[in-house]
Amino acid sequence: MNPPCGRCNKAVYPTEKINCLDKYWHKGCFSCEVCKMALSMTNYKGFEKKPYCTMHYPKSSFTIVTDTPENLRLKQQSMLNSQALYKEEFEKNKGKGFSAVVDTPEMQRMKKTQDQISHALYKEEFEKNKGKGFSVVADTPEMQRLKKTQDQISNIKYHEEFEKSKIRSDAPPPENRQNYEQEPSNPQTFSQPAGQMRPAVPPSGGRRYQAMYSYTAAEADEVSLQEGDLILDVEPIDEGWVFGCNQRTGQKGMLPANYVRPV
Repeated sequence: MNPPCGRCNKAVYPTEKINCLDKYWHKGCFSCEVCKMALSMTNYKGFEKKPYCTMHYPKSSFTIVTDTPENLRLKQQSMLNSQALYKEEFEKNKGKGFSAVVDTPEMQRMKKTQDQISHALYKEEFEKNKGKGFSVVADTPEMQRLKKTQDQISNIKYHEEFEKSKIRSDAPPPENRQNYEQEPSNPQTFSQPAGQMRPAVPPSGGRRYQAMYSYTAAEADEVSLQEGDLILDVEPIDEGWVFGCNQRTGQKGMLPANYVRPV
């Protein structure tokens, strides 16, 4: 006796029989439950013993996990493991200075978790203080840890941005840029105009300075510098210029004041 078709309940003969999903089907009846597209044994998806195409296959929805004592214990254990790993990594990298954090999937997951925790704490605090006006957020250990983590991330980003925008060694650093921008950009502005006399060279006995940047003398009475040179008997001449002796070369003369610092 021939079995009935799972779609039309008519008899299915061996020449056109498809055995699938614990049923027998005509080849023409084996189609998607929604769009009726003809299916085969290689492209169908079964759900509750009914065939579907890939487009109309029912998708299961997410469910909320019950907050049972076992789940709470696992959550607390995960937090303890995370703190232990963080402390171990911190001890390994202690004293190594700043380093760029690799944007790995693990770092992305930790960042997303921190954002979710911050949002949850903010929402909880907001609900508690709703209708009470502005209030200071409680300085809990969790908030202190989040604040410390945010400060470390900010410091790393600042260090990385500074390394990218670092200018060549003979230019002032960012903290001295304001004073540098007040000077004309032309290097020849350090030389006096024609016909104007230089101030008299002061006697020796001044302080010791060290060159922060390299400088090439523009005139005969100036001193060339290399970064790290030690300048002896430094005396101020006028605003922007000092007089000194380069210990490395033994040359004495004028040099720009914003290129050296006192030792």
